[in-house]
Amino acid sequence: MVGPTRLTVARATTLRRRALLAVVGAVLVALTGCSHAEPHLAAVTTTETNPPPMPGQLIFLQANNDVVSPSKMVAVGITDGQLGDVRLVDGAGNVVPGYFDAQHILWRNAQPLAYDTGYQLSVTGLGNNGVPVTGSRAFSTIRPGGYMSAEIRAFRGYGPALDGGTFGVGQPVVIEFDRNIPDADKAAVQQALQVKSNPPTEGAWKWIHDDEIHWRPKEYWQTGTKVTVNANLFGTNMGNGYYGQANLTSNFTIGDSKIAIADHDTKLMHIYINGVDVSASLGQNWDPNRPGPNYDHSNGAKISMGAEGMMTSVGWFDRRTSSGPHVVMEKSPVVHMSPDLPKSDPNYYSEDVPYAVRITSSGLYVHWADWSVYDQGVRNVSHGCINMSPNDAVWFYNTFSYGDIVDVRNTGKPQDLTDGIGDWGLSWDQWIGAA
Repeated sequence: MVGPTRLTVARATTLRRRALLAVVGAVLVALTGCSHAEPHLAAVTTTETNPPPMPGQLIFLQANNDVVSPSKMVAVGITDGQLGDVRLVDGAGNVVPGYFDAQHILWRNAQPLAYDTGYQLSVTGLGNNGVPVTGSRAFSTIRPGGYMSAEIRAFRGYGPALDGGTFGVGQPVVIEFDRNIPDADKAAVQQALQVKSNPPTEGAWKWIHDDEIHWRPKEYWQTGTKVTVNANLFGTNMGNGYYGQANLTSNFTIGDSKIAIADHDTKLMHIYINGVDVSASLGQNWDPNRPGPNYDHSNGAKISMGAEGMMTSVGWFDRRTSSGPHVVMEKSPVVHMSPDLPKSDPNYYSEDVPYAVRITSSGLYVHWADWSVYDQGVRNVSHGCINMSPNDAVWFYNTFSYGDIVDVRNTGKPQDLTDGIGDWGLSWDQWIGAA
């Protein structure tokens, strides 16, 4: 019976060792994709009790002379033993801090590496058989051809930072890069971007330009939602030899639902706050010191939108307001307005317009229009903007802000995805590319 018993013990020990190697290896690989997960090794059971103690064996995530991204985790594990001293230093002798798991069988770095730097990882441990083990790895990080930065904004260009404030239910996440991302690298960049919310919200990314990507919810945000955006760009290949310069994080809150529906056919605007039509209440804010008459708002606020097109000195000028859910981009107490026409054109004008709420990059606003108060609710006479009476315009200006929705209907002119924030002009299937 001696021969078979020894064979069983040896076989069980070999199986146990292989299982531990597989478990530690899997933990090391799995941790490359997470930043804070605490590894837990599953217990390996055998049919044999008190097997002979085995020597420790180190398992490294990096190989000698590897060239890695500075965001890649550095890790080392041990089978059949415990780690002792682990030291990771750069070429100048600066120590990179790290931490062990609870069992002291796994160590990983606690802060990112630097670009274009050499590192030495030295490890000691003690096997279960009482014999010390040592090992080391030398590797370096990539040398970028250049660095790329990005910003998380409310909208492209001059939009405010999408961080620390309250935004409307239509506000998308806008990330703008300082140079174009090649098509071949967009998927990798997109994988480095993350949107988390409480409550959880379904949404998706879409590239709007080669240097701009948006995340839009499937439906408008729920009021009170807390949103966190993480752009883990450090160490990410951005194409053409460029790598992400730094990680970005932003946090913002979704405020009350404010949706204005402006109808070209009825020349009326209905305004909903948290689902309740509050249009009639605008009449309670009438100030006789402002131009224009008081009127009954029970059917909605009277407006005048873009008129039909007209011939100008530079050709046909389409004055219609674009249809679709527009996202409020900004507002100003006074905006100087003039059309893109020569001053000699009889249709040219140059005016300072008060209480203007912007809804497109090309210059459509909801604004004060004391010159068209008797057209409002009757006919569409503007060059594309939505005219309101001075009293209504002041209320609208004081109520609507970044991320709120102005949904224009029935003009016959489609909304442009890239003219401001046209994200909601696409159906969900169009947004995710399924249609």
